[in-house]
Amino acid sequence: MKFICSTSALNQAIMNVSLAVAPKSSLAALEGILVIAKGQTVRLVGYNLELGITTTLEAQVREEGDVVIPAKLFSDIVRRTDSPEITISCDPRFLVEITGGVSRFTILGMSSLEFPELPSVGDGDGVSLPQNKLRSMIDQTLFAVSTSDAKPVHTGALFLMEDGEVTVVAVDGFRLALRREKAVSNQPMRFIVPGRTLSELLKLLGDSDDQVGMQVSRKHILFTIGDCSVISRLLEGDFLDYNAAIPKESATVVKVSTRALINSIERTSLLISDRLKSPLRVSFGENVIQMSCSTTIGKAYDECPCETTGPAVEMGFNNRYLMDALKNSGSDQVLLQLGGPLSPMKVAPPDGDNFLFLVLPMRLKTE
Repeated sequence: MKFICSTSALNQAIMNVSLAVAPKSSLAALEGILVIAKGQTVRLVGYNLELGITTTLEAQVREEGDVVIPAKLFSDIVRRTDSPEITISCDPRFLVEITGGVSRFTILGMSSLEFPELPSVGDGDGVSLPQNKLRSMIDQTLFAVSTSDAKPVHTGALFLMEDGEVTVVAVDGFRLALRREKAVSNQPMRFIVPGRTLSELLKLLGDSDDQVGMQVSRKHILFTIGDCSVISRLLEGDFLDYNAAIPKESATVVKVSTRALINSIERTSLLISDRLKSPLRVSFGENVIQMSCSTTIGKAYDECPCETTGPAVEMGFNNRYLMDALKNSGSDQVLLQLGGPLSPMKVAPPDGDNFLFLVLPMRLKTE
């Protein structure tokens, strides 16, 4: 195998596929990148048995072939190469020579036969979304994906395609995040994508209107982003009935500036830490939100102006969960919809229904 290509293009390709390379594995090939030179392109593949990323780049292929190159060393060499073009060759003993300008490295690769074959989605059902919309949907729900293995199905986000809409839902037992967008889908679909896959996918998605193709089979999903293909296993199990979890009525509705409320929560939370835990006591009164907390090192109090409709309500919250919902709203103002001191609080946009967050309250001790 031998080819010449742009150093910067190769560096970007390595960065992309490295997101799916296993940092440590009992199978040495999974710690490497599969390089396939064929025709006038070079294909790079990273795979950790759960997530696989493939990308292609143009190259002058002098001799077709394939080899697995240790990912970290490959990345370090190419990133530090001070030449606009780089030459990579491999002999029958899998000795890989990487040349850029006056720099030359010879490292030991592995046979491509040791690299596991990526799964296929075959003729799975498909849907497409603009990159910026998919990025926004993942970004606004990923914070609520569970990091606990107590219920593995909740370590992923539910994707639901029906009635011309795509809905993404994430839950972790303490909060719920829901995001909707219009989309064209051939037929209704429902699948659960692992949170780790979505986290890596975010790094590949841009802010353009270019379409991202999603092809879904029974056990896998394939995302196509430009020259990159991302294949991931899907999670199986019974996801929370999120419609039943969302309160239907709200006695009190509070309209507030998102930034002003975040600032107020941050000030009041200065006395709260992992070592000094305390619920945030929040009182939604007539056109003012009062909040306070008390820990062993002192007390804090702050206020935030708002527009309130309905009776006053006092509730307790985990300050971080409350902050996560507000920071991920992406809206200048939010509506806080309250059904009572022990009912989940809904965080919604002032207009429309493209997102909805639920934050479960904490029981307050009587003072």
